[in-house]
Amino acid sequence: MNILRVGDSAWAAVTKSSAFVFGLEAAGEDSRVVQWYWGPRLPDEALAEVVRQAPRRIHSGFHDPRDVDELLPVEGGARWGVPSLQVTYEGGVRSVELTFAEAVVSDSEIELVLRDPLGLRVGLHVRVASEVVERWVSLTNEGEHAVRLGRVDSGSWVIPERAGYRYTGVAGAWAQETQLHRAELAVGETTFTSRTGTTSHRANPWIMIDAGDATEELGEVWSVALAWSGSWRLTAQRRPEGDVAVTAGFGHDGPTWHLAPGESLLTPPVLGLRTCGGYGAASRAWHDYARHHVLPTPFEERPVLYNSWEATWFDVHEEGQIELARRAADLGVELFVVDDGWFGGRVDDRRGLGDWWPNPDRFPRGLSKLFDTVRELGMRAGLWVEPEMVNPDSDLYREHPDWVLHYPGRRRDTLRHQLVLNYGRADVREWAIGWLSGLVSEYGLDYFKWDMNRSFTQAGWPDAGERADLLWIEHTRGVYAVLDTLRERHPGLRIESCSGGGGRVDFGILRRTDEVWTSDNTDARDRQAIQEGYSYLYPACAMSAWVTDSPNPHTRREVPLAYRFHMAMAGALGIGGDLTRWSAEELEQARSLVAAYKAVRPVIQHGRLHRLAGDPGITASAVQYSHEDRVVVLAYNPFALAKRPPRRVRLAGLDPSAIYESAEGERWHGQTLMSHGLELPTWFIAGPDYRSEMVVLRRVSG
Repeated sequence: MNILRVGDSAWAAVTKSSAFVFGLEAAGEDSRVVQWYWGPRLPDEALAEVVRQAPRRIHSGFHDPRDVDELLPVEGGARWGVPSLQVTYEGGVRSVELTFAEAVVSDSEIELVLRDPLGLRVGLHVRVASEVVERWVSLTNEGEHAVRLGRVDSGSWVIPERAGYRYTGVAGAWAQETQLHRAELAVGETTFTSRTGTTSHRANPWIMIDAGDATEELGEVWSVALAWSGSWRLTAQRRPEGDVAVTAGFGHDGPTWHLAPGESLLTPPVLGLRTCGGYGAASRAWHDYARHHVLPTPFEERPVLYNSWEATWFDVHEEGQIELARRAADLGVELFVVDDGWFGGRVDDRRGLGDWWPNPDRFPRGLSKLFDTVRELGMRAGLWVEPEMVNPDSDLYREHPDWVLHYPGRRRDTLRHQLVLNYGRADVREWAIGWLSGLVSEYGLDYFKWDMNRSFTQAGWPDAGERADLLWIEHTRGVYAVLDTLRERHPGLRIESCSGGGGRVDFGILRRTDEVWTSDNTDARDRQAIQEGYSYLYPACAMSAWVTDSPNPHTRREVPLAYRFHMAMAGALGIGGDLTRWSAEELEQARSLVAAYKAVRPVIQHGRLHRLAGDPGITASAVQYSHEDRVVVLAYNPFALAKRPPRRVRLAGLDPSAIYESAEGERWHGQTLMSHGLELPTWFIAGPDYRSEMVVLRRVSG
């Protein structure tokens, strides 16, 4: 059982290594559901001691009512912290007063039901999945009048008392996604958010908190993540007296949700994870959670793909694509993906988006000839689509101008010459499912690269009336529904999520897609920092990474082919360069590196990750993957040795008494590799900038 009763009105959500203890603490007429403990797993009988010894709140004079401990602090009563739930009732009443009604318990899930006399039912849900505690909130208007919901978070988490607090998160921008940030958590309220309608390039909906003493492999770390792909908000509040709590949910300041009598609203899951073993252990636990409870195809091997975008841009023709396909197949590529420019009047980014049929000038025989050739070459067939966008210069927009986000009498600002289609509308969803499913059936497609290149502006829904702000929720849910329907109709279809690069990466979209495009920036050195930040929560099997041309089309940086490959090999390997311009020597080297990746692909995509050393892209660094009896180390040195001095890499997570053997027959004890380390030519021998290597070890005894 994962949900244990540990008192008259207290329960514990227990994992293999941790426990989350919570329950009812009544205070007069105000029922409060509070968190009593979140830490190492205790014996079952000791969990009740946590509840018995919990300090009771003081509710008189000027003493703090300690609402920070509540699972869902509301706006109402003696509370002055960050509210997780704000409600406005008929007549402008904004004070929420909840009374405990019942607990509905099963082995792995519990719902604590609270009710407000004005008619709102609130369900606090808790469930265990691997080492993660999942929480969410259900709201039902059981009253006679409509209510308006402000902030509706999925739950608040108390971080246990420590002498200090430090946070870790990621932030960035287009082409600079998931840059790691780590600093002391300031007293006050620290908010990470997206108001773009998607997860965004600027931040990602998770935070890790430690006492300031955690390292990559040592120390307790508490994590909170939100599984949602639209606008979101996460606030960590550190009070002057020392309490810390993190609340997270969908939405942002401004929009409110109209809930009519009888209507319900369900929030996305907010996820909590406590680990010991530093940031590395936290990451590995999140990866395990993703594989076992999130990803639809976690244990499939992601194919080596070729994408034509950076080779052709908008100059897409049947003959040119077939030539690229032949060259890609010769390298060992397994999936060929045609990117933007194949449809409608799409000869640039100003027109045609929304007209999803092959351009008759570029593909006079449709896409059948191209994809038949792709399959004859032994590859699977994939196609780029951008179903949520439309160009004003398109047949679709001219026929359905009301389908886009807009306000009557206001501008319709374009970004990238695009407007956003409203997936909250049933007719838009039906249209999308129709042509997407039709493409899969007509051409036998195996793969979609689903792009979303545009943030929301003028986010109006005139037909929805008072419910118009629900757009911020219903668009994302509509996208989810289309993806779910596609997968149901076409079980063999695999989908990559892209949003102008890494603008939509989260556990919500990963529940419906097989991998994500991490960044439009394919520069190998820049990718090191991007991929490091990504790895804190998301597994390598879901990280799409390409080898592209040198100089890089975005940065103009020149990087050797091996370095570019070794960087892309850290995830799901893809190739995106113009193969018609690669030399014979480069093609031969690429062929060898593709084969080398395939030989260790299960280890990288399904293995346990250790970030070994260094500042990726700045100093010598390395990552390690361990799976079954094999270990793969990818090592990088962007600068000559004289500039940055590391020489040995110490491995991690090995069996100290086992013997590990290299491909050359050298042998080491696991303890030697972890304590003394492995001398790497890439790190030790002086040479040019941008050197890299892959080391493969096999456990042969022990």
